[in-house]
Amino acid sequence: MFRAVARIFRTPDLRRKIGFTLGIVALFRLGSFIPAPFVDYANVQTCLAGNAGTSGLYELVNLFSGGALLQLSVFALGIMPYITASIIVQLLRVVIPHFETLYKEGQAGQAKLTQYTRYLTIALGVLQSTTLITVTRSGALFGASGVAECSQLISDPSWYATLLMVITMTAGTGLIMWMGELITERGIGNGMSLLIFTSIAATFPSALWSIAVAESFEIFLVVIAIGLVIMTAVVFVEQSQRRVPVQYAKRMVGRRTYGGNNTYIPIKVNMAGVIPVIFASSLLYLPALIAQFNQPASGQSPAEWVVWIQNNFTSGDNPLYMAVYFLLIIGFTYFYVAITFNPEEVAENMKKYGGFIPGIRAGRPTAEYLDYVLTRVTLPGSIYLGIVALIPLIALATVGANQNFPFGGASILIIVGVGLETVKQIDAQLQQRHYEGLLR
Repeated sequence: MFRAVARIFRTPDLRRKIGFTLGIVALFRLGSFIPAPFVDYANVQTCLAGNAGTSGLYELVNLFSGGALLQLSVFALGIMPYITASIIVQLLRVVIPHFETLYKEGQAGQAKLTQYTRYLTIALGVLQSTTLITVTRSGALFGASGVAECSQLISDPSWYATLLMVITMTAGTGLIMWMGELITERGIGNGMSLLIFTSIAATFPSALWSIAVAESFEIFLVVIAIGLVIMTAVVFVEQSQRRVPVQYAKRMVGRRTYGGNNTYIPIKVNMAGVIPVIFASSLLYLPALIAQFNQPASGQSPAEWVVWIQNNFTSGDNPLYMAVYFLLIIGFTYFYVAITFNPEEVAENMKKYGGFIPGIRAGRPTAEYLDYVLTRVTLPGSIYLGIVALIPLIALATVGANQNFPFGGASILIIVGVGLETVKQIDAQLQQRHYEGLLR
């Protein structure tokens, strides 16, 4: 292992790519601490020092921004607008035929879809930055913290100050998007994924240390041990797949013989990745948001439905919240897998190139068989996602951790997924130059 790492730094091209990636990551983390214009930095630090927290969708955005959201920095929105734009463009392929046509056109069509994603990212950056500034001015960013400074985070309430903050945060989102694409082109691994990985990994020390402060050092060590077990289990499931065997018939083209080889279709247990967790978290925030905008005037009691939402859907340790969250993740997993994997399209492509599954006729029977396998493989995958997503909520209720508990939810899925993919890319580049890779 150590010899493999030494070979990385002895390979000039690989050493240059890793150095470039680390440099971009360092700039990305530096921007997370530079405050936006007209932000009262002292009051922000006072609110953060008072252990004031947020919840719901802001908690998710703060996780993906590496804590930059609560810092109100120039990178406050992080990579979240790009993630949302990518998901929207992917879902629009089902609704808009033109998007599906572009997707099937190959590299030129993919470049056009990427351009649409960039435009949508900027539009979402304007929308989310405006919402963030509005919430900050209302004093609701840190919730019911009881700290007076948390309602005085912006020093200038004028319209031009708001406009400049919106422009700055949107430009920060565009800069992050550009940095991610630079890593993809000149560095190692997928740039956007690595920036998300960096943001989440940056919150690990504070999230773990909060457990040691709230409970005891012994509980902290137990949580570390449990976290290692969880991480091992997540790695095992993320690597698990059902391999559907495929054979290709031999065919003559001129004097050459093509086909006749055996391969397989890998159907992963967790084919949806972290997307269902993001969907469910965003959807569960809507009831709390609606209740927040229906608060009565001072001196009046809120409506019964507002009280019910505040009692059941504003805290992650509520049993009803956990149950609905779990069921939403299962539903969104099936929904997303149905969009991203089309058995009929796969069966048609196999039939076109002379491929078939042993014992299954080509065409419609193949599509029905693939749908059968996919449905049954997705069930344990969706349950696994639901259990992993509930780990931070259980930790919140038992050991006093915050909802950014690192050994569960979206954080552990992204950390493991991006880590495995990056190691595979480094291993592949090592094998191009040496007979041995990073892994054995």
